[in-house]
Amino acid sequence: MSEGLTWTVYDANTMTQAEIYGEVLCKLGELDDKIVGLSADLANSTKIGKFGKKFPDRFFNVGIAEQNLFGVASGLAKSGLTPFVSTMAVFTAMRAAEQVRTDICYQNLNVKIIATHAGASFGQAGTTHHCTEDLAIMRSFANMTVIVPADGIEMALCVRECVERPGPVYIRIGRGFEPTYYEDEDYGFKIGKAVTIKDGTDITLICCGITVLQAAEAAKILEENDGLSVRVLNMHTIKPLDEIAVMKAVLETRRIVTFEEHNILGGLGSAVAEVIAKSGKGCAFETVGIPDCFCVVGYPEDLYTHYGLDTDGVVSKVRDVMKIEFEEDEDWEDEV
Repeated sequence: MSEGLTWTVYDANTMTQAEIYGEVLCKLGELDDKIVGLSADLANSTKIGKFGKKFPDRFFNVGIAEQNLFGVASGLAKSGLTPFVSTMAVFTAMRAAEQVRTDICYQNLNVKIIATHAGASFGQAGTTHHCTEDLAIMRSFANMTVIVPADGIEMALCVRECVERPGPVYIRIGRGFEPTYYEDEDYGFKIGKAVTIKDGTDITLICCGITVLQAAEAAKILEENDGLSVRVLNMHTIKPLDEIAVMKAVLETRRIVTFEEHNILGGLGSAVAEVIAKSGKGCAFETVGIPDCFCVVGYPEDLYTHYGLDTDGVVSKVRDVMKIEFEEDEDWEDEV
């Protein structure tokens, strides 16, 4: 399936995640005539329109009717096709939540959802177009796989791999030219497995999406200026979460901080906290994201700074967490 699908850092630097997704989907469509595309009158904005132009007989625009969009997708999946549905994250996770849950997840149908403009990436559009609740919603649906790629190269890998993964998949991306972290595809991406960006023994940063690059840059600064050994995990798959990687970090670093472009309730931070709580192990743990409020309105870069999701914010949070004291004995469970 992946034959001939090669992406470079040049592609990722000159195309948005959505544009790369559109190109990859066209390539996949050439190899598999069961792949179809669907849009709710946002084909150009979400870039699935590239697939529609290449395969007009396999593309369906239902108009501004997101609930119908996912209902139609479920019917196409029941007939043996592989629907790729693309619309804004806020419309997917909330306006059509019932249809995603009942029509698709309940029947465990093979529908792939590409949700664009997620998080605060469309920050200047206002609260109605922010989507900082979708990870909490989507990971609560049984049978749903939830992925947040770090950049365009990882986005290409997500789309390719999700075709081979049965059942519904939710892939969450931003709006525009999110910075690229990876230089090529050869870093061991696999759905459900965290990627170790940098190993370390003092503290672990668990990140997804746009925060991966920021955490990686912060780790370099902290090593050079503070002498800290900082582990950075790209937890691109929120569900199923890589529990082994989380527990390895807890046991080896004892300090965990999560960073996500999402409400601190219900997303990556909550998923990691559930694993730690279930284990019975004690550690210093904090979550960084959008606090329990509606995101303020502004340009994405300004919002990331405002909420401590940029490199400076990561550095500052790590320094705070490193001040937490532990009891000095070998039995450190529940002794933070």
